[in-house]
Amino acid sequence: MSPKALVTGGSRGIGKAIALALAEAGYDVAVAARTLRATDPTQEHSQTVHKKDLRPLPGSVEETCALIEERGQKSLALKMDLTDLSQVESACDELLAQWGGVDVVVNNGRHIGPGLMDSILDTPIEQYPLFVMAHGVAPIRIAQKLLPPMIAQGEGTFVTISSGAGYDFYPEGANPGLGYRIGKASGHTLVGSIQAEHRDQGIKAFNVNPGFVLTERNSLDAEEFGFDPAWAGPPGAVGAAVVWLVTSPDAVAMQRQNIDAQPLALEKNLYPDWRS
Repeated sequence: MSPKALVTGGSRGIGKAIALALAEAGYDVAVAARTLRATDPTQEHSQTVHKKDLRPLPGSVEETCALIEERGQKSLALKMDLTDLSQVESACDELLAQWGGVDVVVNNGRHIGPGLMDSILDTPIEQYPLFVMAHGVAPIRIAQKLLPPMIAQGEGTFVTISSGAGYDFYPEGANPGLGYRIGKASGHTLVGSIQAEHRDQGIKAFNVNPGFVLTERNSLDAEEFGFDPAWAGPPGAVGAAVVWLVTSPDAVAMQRQNIDAQPLALEKNLYPDWRS
């Protein structure tokens, strides 16, 4: 029987790459995101209060699931808006009913919305709870639902796709974005708590900083927010790093670190060197 994983935010970008990398490593993968089908209405995905952005983004849960099954693994499509706890709970309940649990949880999903990349003074205060809910509270609820079966089987792994923005100072000249930083900071602490409370029950947990990655959204927004695509890494490098962390015995010693995915992928030769 294949091991099983849940990846949130798996309709596109880093989450999709992680889901496919896990499938290629022999995992059945449950994929969760807001965009279940390609025909779903486009969600507002502007990162600033200064404009709306309803440009269509490629990708959906069902499309990722189809690619997983092309790789010979089972998939499970789950609709999950991380700012809506009822959807989070329903998706977890469906996963438990269908599969009984998973061996790996990858908390990759986040809330994209106005205020994410705005200044403190420009961001409406009502936006901040959405970032905290998606990055911080929803992953806790997922853990409350999916940890017990892991404990019962004596092993399991949690991975949070974190960011240096959540635990480090801004480099000089960096763009604003307290919404992004608040969200990432709220999600960063879960891994340490899981590791501290459940390491003696076979549970591992990792924080993974993907670095700047050229996702579908970043490709659209790079110029506006001053991101240089030339120094962006590919999503597949992050997927390869996550697979190594959840499968290699050598990864256990890295639990109490902030793990940089792109350097890890290069150091371990997990992914072809993309640097020019």
